[in-house]
Amino acid sequence: MSTTPAQPARADAPVVADPALRHRVRSLTVRLTDAAGGPLAGARVRAEQRSHAFWFGNIGFDEVQRAAAALPGGTPLTRQEDELLARLDELYLDVFNQATLPFYWGTFEPVQGEPRTAALRAAAQHYVDRGIAVKGHPLVWHTVQPDWLTPLPDDEVLRLLRARVQRDAREFAGLVDVWDAINEVVIMPVFDKDDNAVTRVAATVGRIGMIQLAFDEARAANPDAMLLLNDFDMSADYEHLVEEALAAGVRIDALGLQSHMHQGAWGRDKTLDVLERFSRFGLRMHFTETTLLSGDLMPAHYDDLNDHQVDEWPSTPEGEERQAQQVEEHYRTLLGHPMVDAATYWGLSDHGMWLNAPGGLVRADGTPKPAYDTLRGLVKGEWWLGATDVTADADGAVQLRGFAGRYTVEVDGVRHEVELPAEGGDAQTEVVVGR
Repeated sequence: MSTTPAQPARADAPVVADPALRHRVRSLTVRLTDAAGGPLAGARVRAEQRSHAFWFGNIGFDEVQRAAAALPGGTPLTRQEDELLARLDELYLDVFNQATLPFYWGTFEPVQGEPRTAALRAAAQHYVDRGIAVKGHPLVWHTVQPDWLTPLPDDEVLRLLRARVQRDAREFAGLVDVWDAINEVVIMPVFDKDDNAVTRVAATVGRIGMIQLAFDEARAANPDAMLLLNDFDMSADYEHLVEEALAAGVRIDALGLQSHMHQGAWGRDKTLDVLERFSRFGLRMHFTETTLLSGDLMPAHYDDLNDHQVDEWPSTPEGEERQAQQVEEHYRTLLGHPMVDAATYWGLSDHGMWLNAPGGLVRADGTPKPAYDTLRGLVKGEWWLGATDVTADADGAVQLRGFAGRYTVEVDGVRHEVELPAEGGDAQTEVVVGR
């Protein structure tokens, strides 16, 4: 008579029940041993998830403001501002594991030779110390350029642009190792909203030349950096640009796809269409800038969202319910595609939101909207393994099953960190207890 070996006791995250997300689920068998290598049969184990491998991101611009205020010579925050930013940071850290920081050249270095390195470094350190991955946005862009750059001759603009990319990629290495190397290249050489030096040189150097400049200089300064090509243009023009860049030998680590939905949510069908069209390149994909409104939509006749200027744009109860539904659909759609590694929402709160739009997940007063609660319920609920008690089998084994990421197994009050890898199949590891 044959017998089937007993399976280790399992700690399962709720996500296992969702067939559309099975490709996100990993299993890890943890074998617990004593210092001599013997199995800890019957050991009581508390298993718990600590982080996701998938990047649930948001912008960290508020933290830069807080960091700048704390520097010598900085403008102190009022008590109300300090309390609001502290509250927003608490809400941020409860959901997000990736932060995008602003490196727009015009605001980062408004006076030549005086970059805001200290404030950005302090903000980056704040997140890194809390286990948050940090991305810089962007190294090269034709918008938000310093005024002092415009009158310079083209060869000097290119020299300074190369130097800027090298400087910041090098100086922030270890804190900021992910960059939008270059932003919105499709429109860069023909941008006519203002007179800026980067558009001017892009018209001469060409789109591929600008991409090569950004990637080559950033890669040379930080060989370990993850570099993205990022754009809002989801048309065939961006596809052709990717084709040309790859043909020219540019090593693109991931494609950045923007989705500011001020004029209405894309919905599942459009999002899937975009993902399928850009997945043909075999590159990992990051949804780098997502906005969904909780108030009236922007009129459809605006081609450039920046043209819609209003003093007030309120959130509404009906809009907030709509936003919550759309946030859930959007994130489920993104995680349902196996080549998407990151989704960055563009603003935690309506406080300081781009265009004064009600696009935050939190109201301006720091109270969460339904969309925040919905997203948290996914990230830290359905897609999360909370503290679970299991008993090791006769071989000292327990099995963790859930989203890829970092987990802990606690035995006799001591926590041991283990990893459910994002790549590959089921895995095994050994934890020595009492060493």
